[in-house]
Amino acid sequence: MSWKFELLKKPDGLPITEGPVWDGEHIYFTHIHANTIFRCDPKTNAITPWRTGLDRVNGLAFDAEGRLFGCCQGGRSVMRFDPDGKNVVIADKFEGKRLNTPNDLAIDRKGRIWFTNPWNDGNVDKTEKQELEDRSVYRLDPQKDGSYSITRVVFDTTQPNGILVSQDQSTLYVAESSFTAGIARELRAYPIRDDGSLGPYKTLFTWGEDYRDIHRGIDGMTLDMEGNIVATAGWEVAGAGPMIYVFSPTGRVLETHPVPAIRPTNCCFGGPDMRTLFVTTTQGHFFRAETDRTGWCMYP
Repeated sequence: MSWKFELLKKPDGLPITEGPVWDGEHIYFTHIHANTIFRCDPKTNAITPWRTGLDRVNGLAFDAEGRLFGCCQGGRSVMRFDPDGKNVVIADKFEGKRLNTPNDLAIDRKGRIWFTNPWNDGNVDKTEKQELEDRSVYRLDPQKDGSYSITRVVFDTTQPNGILVSQDQSTLYVAESSFTAGIARELRAYPIRDDGSLGPYKTLFTWGEDYRDIHRGIDGMTLDMEGNIVATAGWEVAGAGPMIYVFSPTGRVLETHPVPAIRPTNCCFGGPDMRTLFVTTTQGHFFRAETDRTGWCMYP
């Protein structure tokens, strides 16, 4: 089946829509440089601001209780967005140093928050400086008093981006997405051990590290009911172009679907039957496409 993308929101001059998530009734997505989380009603396609005055929020995720969390790149923190309008910072430092620019996050059934922490200078003020020496993945563990402890869990990434926890909670998928020549763009699978640490990763797919033809790897990704990874990748500069890729859990490319924008950023399934894919882009688009796949998410 060919996926036809319908434009729901045109670019308005401010770059980067991101982080779409489904709550059972609406799709929420971020517009990073508009400092806003928008809400879309798939019944009418109406899009309205849901939370404003934010500092360049990127990825979003619900926990099993339906609480919404996000990565605040400008604020260099991971936040929770409470129904009463409060924006609560739950982590902004590691070992006394400020986080980089938290990018994307995934939450498991234990309430642990796994987030990528690259340095994205396009989404932070030019006066800001990187304090941590690493660009890694971290885990936030909920404590009895409502706080979170923070642990660095990978030591082999240079610019981690999209992140997912598998349905059976045994695997952490991480997109290694550096644009640096000589560093491969990869989709990695890290086994999650019982104590929350990660085992050595397997490379499921690679776009290579050719100095002459820099391919854009995965930005954001989501899961379908079969455990396949549905990801945004590619760009207008090189390679096959801007695409939705569907990978099996072993890394086999099952399908590709061209996206009518230069750089898709993230995607999620939603709608009453979970068969509609919603897609964001660096230009600020918001698309929907009816698919022949059924999405999966932990909540609702």
